Amino acid sequence: MFEREREEMAKLVKLIFDRKNTNVAGGNFSFKALDENGKEYIIMTPTMMSEAYLGNLTPSQILVVEPHTRKIVAGEGKLTREINMHEAVYDTNKEIRAVLHAHAPESMFWATSGLDMPNLTEATQKVGYVPVLPFAPNCSEELAEIVSDYIVAHHLSVPHELLLDSHGVLINTSGADGVEAIHKALAILDTMEWNAKIAQQQAVFQSLGLLDGFYSKGRKIGSIEDIKNHRPIYNQEPIFSGGD
Repeated sequence: MFEREREEMAKLVKLIFDRKNTNVAGGNFSFKALDENGKEYIIMTPTMMSEAYLGNLTPSQILVVEPHTRKIVAGEGKLTREINMHEAVYDTNKEIRAVLHAHAPESMFWATSGLDMPNLTEATQKVGYVPVLPFAPNCSEELAEIVSDYIVAHHLSVPHELLLDSHGVLINTSGADGVEAIHKALAILDTMEWNAKIAQQQAVFQSLGLLDGFYSKGRKIGSIEDIKNHRPIYNQEPIFSGGD
């Protein structure tokens, strides 16, 4: 069942783990898929994917889950307790087709510090403001509620990234289908890690007096004081299409 989709998820898990964009402490990824009758399922990584398997999963270990009943209709593993956060996110916006939670190290610096991440690079501009949410224990209903309430209260469009205090990053994306959406989430995870490091370095340069603020696309868009006061720092100029 969903053979191609489960193969893609297994490849993605290995790539994220090999690139050290999550660690053995966890992380969990999911995307939506429709069967031939139009019924919706969640394709999701099993619990212990990092600690027990070090990211080396076979397609058969990727789960096919019935939404809300949480019934596993295919797959050899057990369901992660973080399914509650994934379901809560999907329920906020029908456009969200993939949810990626990881313990990416550079982004974890900002999340654990309780600081919003300045979004400075051209490649990450579409992600917009990257806030840190209040702390709640991992896998808790409280955390799922904090995340979903924030998305609804701020009318977040996709894609977006949220920092989970002391726990990691959460990236939610849209796409023509779930596979496209989870690949978009992977691209954001990777480019946001570069951005997180650059933002750290610009913060250090400010403390050394080498910069007078955070710079993006050739202009100053914020300062250390903005970080302290949780004022959004991201470049709001028009986004130009293109690529390499």
